[in-house]
Amino acid sequence: MAEDVTLIDRIYEAAFLPEEWQGTLAVLSERFDSRDGALGIMSDTDMRWVATERCAAAMSAIIGDGSLAGFLQNDLRLQRLTEMDHPGFVQANDILTPEELAADMFQGFLRGNGIEWQATTLVPLPSGAMAWFSFERPAERSHYDGAQLAQLDRLRPHLARAALMAARLGLERAQTTVSALAALGLPAAGLSDTRRVLTGNATFAALGLSLPVAFGGLAIADPAANALFQETVAASRFSREPLVRSIPVRPGRGRDAAVVHVLPLRRAAHDIFSGADILVVATEISAGANVLSTNLLSGLFDLTPSEARLAAALASGKSLRQAAVEMGIGLGSARTYLARIFGKTGTNQQSQLVALLKSAQPMQS
Repeated sequence: MAEDVTLIDRIYEAAFLPEEWQGTLAVLSERFDSRDGALGIMSDTDMRWVATERCAAAMSAIIGDGSLAGFLQNDLRLQRLTEMDHPGFVQANDILTPEELAADMFQGFLRGNGIEWQATTLVPLPSGAMAWFSFERPAERSHYDGAQLAQLDRLRPHLARAALMAARLGLERAQTTVSALAALGLPAAGLSDTRRVLTGNATFAALGLSLPVAFGGLAIADPAANALFQETVAASRFSREPLVRSIPVRPGRGRDAAVVHVLPLRRAAHDIFSGADILVVATEISAGANVLSTNLLSGLFDLTPSEARLAAALASGKSLRQAAVEMGIGLGSARTYLARIFGKTGTNQQSQLVALLKSAQPMQS
């Protein structure tokens, strides 16, 4: 547990101090018996990335001759991952045939740098951009097994939230509270571990999600969301689970639905935000009838891959029994997953859950 807390603290420190990503990726690589690790943030017009030292040198070499764009456009694994919409890590070798691996330009680049195995995931971001994380092993080591991918999946919600912050900051260091809040461009407030508001921006107050409480504290206007919020703040204070959470807030009078992300500010990030212990960031979600991808559901509400698939099936109009059959699981297992989804989304009825999920379109910038 202590090891996980320390690792999670490093991930969130790197979110605001990008010079820490290289060391954090190196620690993650060692944790998962990998040689290298990388984070990339892609939009229609730009790609920014950071990687462990050896991987960064190799990537810089191909960026120098301008060939990276071609690699990305022709990267079969990126195309396959997008099609799969899988809310977790996968081993790239498992999603491509041997013939595709042999023809894949990016696999050729990896093999040219002594890499054979790659565990990777795509994370959709609010602006429509995409973040990716990957970890690589040389041929002499074994492939990533299911247990290791599951361990990476448990860290994925933290990596996703850190990538959201890093993307907003453009992988640039936030020097001060004012510059950090301005660069995020999202409603945000910094709290002490006793819920006292230490800093914030005007857009957070204007959003109408929060209520002032005694001694300068903060509460969420939606009672179900507030219960999750208070639990998370208390957990962060005492380093218990859940340390971090993304909390759905149902629409209310004069306000849209939103997701409130509660992030710990540890190590050097604590100093950037005027000594705050917790950063609360809100992202509005617009109403609509389209069903969300499982990947985005996972990122919004910390759902596991199985929970996200069940939630997506329910949001598409399927009954719990139909969803269970489609997933190849028993009705009892489906009910267990549903109970976990209720706990993570602050709902207690299937109709409430479906209404919430149908409001959760890609978040507004």
